[in-house]
Amino acid sequence: MLYERGAKALRGVRVAAIAAATGLVMLAGATSAAADTVVKWLHLELDPNYIAVWRKIADQYEAQHPGVKIEMQFLANEAFKAKLPTLLQSKDAPDFFFSWGGGVLKQQQATGTLMDLTAAMNAKDGAWVKSYNPAAVKGLTFDNKISAVPYKLGTVSFFYNKALFAKAGVDANTIKSWDDYLAAVKKIKAAGIVPIAGGGEKWPIHFYWSYLVMRDGGQKVFSAAKSGEGNGFNDPAIIKAGEQLAELGKLEPFQPGYLGTTWPQALGVFGDGKAAMILGFENTAANQRTNAGDGKGLADDNIGRFAFPAVTGGAGLPTDTLGGLNGWAVTKKAPPETLDFLAYLTNAENERTMAQAGMIIPVAVGAEDGVKSPLMHASADQLAHSTWHQNFFDQDLGPSVGRVVNDISVGIVSGQIAPKDGAQQVQDAFEQDQL
Repeated sequence: MLYERGAKALRGVRVAAIAAATGLVMLAGATSAAADTVVKWLHLELDPNYIAVWRKIADQYEAQHPGVKIEMQFLANEAFKAKLPTLLQSKDAPDFFFSWGGGVLKQQQATGTLMDLTAAMNAKDGAWVKSYNPAAVKGLTFDNKISAVPYKLGTVSFFYNKALFAKAGVDANTIKSWDDYLAAVKKIKAAGIVPIAGGGEKWPIHFYWSYLVMRDGGQKVFSAAKSGEGNGFNDPAIIKAGEQLAELGKLEPFQPGYLGTTWPQALGVFGDGKAAMILGFENTAANQRTNAGDGKGLADDNIGRFAFPAVTGGAGLPTDTLGGLNGWAVTKKAPPETLDFLAYLTNAENERTMAQAGMIIPVAVGAEDGVKSPLMHASADQLAHSTWHQNFFDQDLGPSVGRVVNDISVGIVSGQIAPKDGAQQVQDAFEQDQL
């Protein structure tokens, strides 16, 4: 593996990279940082098991670099999105933070608050940048500037409780189209079972609207809309996606009070066996255990997975995927040790460790063999055969438009917003964002 073959060489590359990025002159043989250097790491991870893996990696780094302290800081998802823009402009800005990529990251780069990582990652014949999947680096690059260090890939899909599906007489293998999916929801509900663990603030509902837009319109329609071409977000295929989401909402498929449910609580509903399905991230199997009432949740062999179904007559392909390309963005004020730690955090050895813990589908070259969970393997395989991998709409379209996407998704599924009006609201937000 790359890290194992050349750990010492890469260490030298990281030192040179730091110097290139910061303009500092460093001794080539330096192996320890200046005393009392604190690197502030802002994340939004809730799972204590995952945080423990990170903390162990940070502790190992600190042991090898006396005088450097990695300080982990946390914000909940919605608070993270709301507070980060202001935080980045303040003296309390983190040194590096989690990023979903897309338009939000591009906008952060445009404000001048982020470090351009291009020179650092391409120093010494690009050994650092070459240690990642090239597509991951490309996806975090805007205007030929690398804006974040790649961390993981992911895709959203359905996870289901095999026992509850069997009780309802539903075969997940037969769910190939959206009509099949609606029929399954009706059958599960008729069996006295809550079909879907849902709610989870607003962004989890936007997965449904986004996937339906992708399935109905395909990449051509979505690319045209976000480029301001044609009918934009008022395209008939996008309006149809809203109508299909409204049709799902009319079936009342979610648990009572879902609109007030947080994402961890929705995972708990699924993990406690109180709903048959959940539309979630690649690491849903692990996360439902953490959030279940008994801390154990559903056994892995009781969880199945299937891709978001196709739409009959839609232009999108069933192999098109929605999900994240996540990275770590670095602020301009960050000490040089930040880059060294990030190269260490995301090297093949540590990404393999995180993959083995069920945390990630890695982007570090050579870390792929760390994916052990069959469900994670299925997600990784789906990504490997993806015909179009689209970043989350609420991130890809930027913060202003993304907020509206989340709002109208909940409004449509709950019957508070007409699908056509929802599409118009997104279009209005998009046009306002262009001014």
